[in-house]
Amino acid sequence: MAVLTDPFQAPYMARALAELVILGILGGVVGVFVLVRRLAYVADALTHTVFPGVVIGFAAGAADGVFWGALAAGLLTAALLTLLTRTPRISEDAALTLILTALFGLGVVLVSRRHSYHHDLTAFLFGQVLTVTRQEIVQSAALALVCLTVLVVLGRHLTLRAFDPEGARALGYRIGLLDLALHTVIALVVVAAVRSVGTVLVIALVIIPAAVGRLVSHRIPVIATTGAVFGGLCGWLGLAASNEASIRYGLPLAAGPAVVLLMVGGYLALRVTTALTGRMAWKART
Repeated sequence: MAVLTDPFQAPYMARALAELVILGILGGVVGVFVLVRRLAYVADALTHTVFPGVVIGFAAGAADGVFWGALAAGLLTAALLTLLTRTPRISEDAALTLILTALFGLGVVLVSRRHSYHHDLTAFLFGQVLTVTRQEIVQSAALALVCLTVLVVLGRHLTLRAFDPEGARALGYRIGLLDLALHTVIALVVVAAVRSVGTVLVIALVIIPAAVGRLVSHRIPVIATTGAVFGGLCGWLGLAASNEASIRYGLPLAAGPAVVLLMVGGYLALRVTTALTGRMAWKART
């Protein structure tokens, strides 16, 4: 147990733990609606469309401007995606591809004009959770509170929209506004994670915990609770494993990838366990 508790007596490790637990819980809950709406491509694309916002924010206010730049780009992406998919002639995949290529291309052009960006922006692609500050934790907690509040208020509406869009429309629900709300929530998760785990790894925080919950139950509240617990637990254990490997054994292991690999390993182990259990139950019945 000392391995899981002693490292977090250091202030920087305690801040990293708080950030990863917040992101793990947030990703686990939001990921449920990403899973049932099959919006994994949307979540993945958002990790790239915030890139020009990160670049512009870094140019305007260095590290302190990254959050606001990413937030602006994420909200813009959510609005554009909802607007374009309202056009019958444009599919959601086509609209998302258009937005992704345009915004990510803009970010690449901006980076290519300033060579001094390359080293600093690498951290925002792959994350630096050990350098997270109290201000960044507060920002992540505020975004998490907004996202969870939206899901609590609109949870039933979003669930009906996911499984019976025509029924939701017949009941008078405004499908466009529901889509905008969900796209915005996904964008906020990406923004919250951009500094700590990076835009490359955030997709794992959104998809894998919800997928684990889906192996456990078919009920959305149970999936969300399981995903949140799994995400927060992997954040804690992954950070502890990263510290143990780096400090005791001299094996450099970044915290973000360690958390993601632990999530993948946990999902695969549970998948194998459920498959074997189901096969044993089937043989017992026959």
